[in-house]
Amino acid sequence: IPAKEILKEGPNQDVLIESFLSLGRVDHVTMVMAMHPEYLCCFLKTQHALLEIDGPLPRHWRHYIAVMAAARHHCSYLVQQHSAGFLEAGGEESWLSGLEHAPTKLRSLQTLNKLLAHRPWLITQQHIQELVCPGAEPRWSLAELIHAVVLMAQAHSLCSFVCGCGLNPEPDHTGGYTFLPPSPSHFPHRNCELHFNNKVEMLMKRMVELQQQQQEEECTQEEMVTRFERERSESIPTAVVRGAPPDLVLHLVEEPEFRYEDFAPRGEQSPPTMRAQDYSWEDHGFSLVNRLLPDMGQLLDEKFQIVSNMTYHRMAMHEDVDTYTLRKALWNYIHCLYGIRYDDYDYGSVNVLLERSLKVFVKTMACHPEQTTARIYHAFWRHFRHSEKVHVNLIVMEARLQAALLYTLRAITHYMR
Repeated sequence: IPAKEILKEGPNQDVLIESFLSLGRVDHVTMVMAMHPEYLCCFLKTQHALLEIDGPLPRHWRHYIAVMAAARHHCSYLVQQHSAGFLEAGGEESWLSGLEHAPTKLRSLQTLNKLLAHRPWLITQQHIQELVCPGAEPRWSLAELIHAVVLMAQAHSLCSFVCGCGLNPEPDHTGGYTFLPPSPSHFPHRNCELHFNNKVEMLMKRMVELQQQQQEEECTQEEMVTRFERERSESIPTAVVRGAPPDLVLHLVEEPEFRYEDFAPRGEQSPPTMRAQDYSWEDHGFSLVNRLLPDMGQLLDEKFQIVSNMTYHRMAMHEDVDTYTLRKALWNYIHCLYGIRYDDYDYGSVNVLLERSLKVFVKTMACHPEQTTARIYHAFWRHFRHSEKVHVNLIVMEARLQAALLYTLRAITHYMR
């Protein structure tokens, strides 16, 4: 996102000043999120609680866990940011040159880190047991483990945001102050404006029609499941050829070839779907996190609520628009990619509202953030504001975070029974 676009779309100056005073700088993540100040305030509070406030894990360990998590997605931006935090908190520099230099207890998180980043539905109570049961050596307490899990999941989802917004390195990072050739203008020429305007109006019309249709028609449970399965197994490609991880992260990743695979590969036996009614954030996850890591459930819940309900009642050049059905379709599509189904949601809406170029962007960003390119960012919603695209990025980030947490928290719940 070009800096001039960020400034033009008016970030909230008060939030930026507050961030500068508390952190001594305004990083690129904060600048972009400041397009949505209510969300940014909540995000900064959560980060502060995870990384700085008294808790079960020492501060340098917290940053190192975030480094391990960001390395899974080759996100050198966050690896560098948390490496600096790790050293500031008194961490040993040798740990950053390779996982083999870190304590055994931290290295024992690697399997969980790998699954949480790429295929959280494979996490079972067995994985939890290996870390926390009395025979485990070295042993994690449940409070330490939940802290580590939230740190990892938050870092993984933040990789999606950093890559999805194409954030440049900070000035004091490797690659900072790099002058890139100006990119060709991605804004439509005047003769395209009518075409894009028509597309926006068509999307708005579909949203209204869907709402009316859902009020009038009662869909059978069988049909709802069929529509979910159709959406889940749809073949949506994700961007580009995989490159090797940058040197910066190479020593911090075990099994770099382990990546996301479609939850339901065609013709193969897929893992069982998680029904939201059986294990949900509201009914199960929230209270478990709050019990094991006081106040963290509350902070995460506030973040999920803000991003789900956030609206400016506009779309592109149109005002007074109810965007609820579109936001809901985005959230549920991301959970669908992670194998989570809502019994009371008609997944037919996803296909009606999310054009293919948007699905390609969302799936790439949620599942393979390291493959996100400027081309796929510019390919969807060509006539929308950057702040609206950032809003999409925030929805992807938080929906992905919640999905990964749900699978891990369910495994912890099973272990505790």
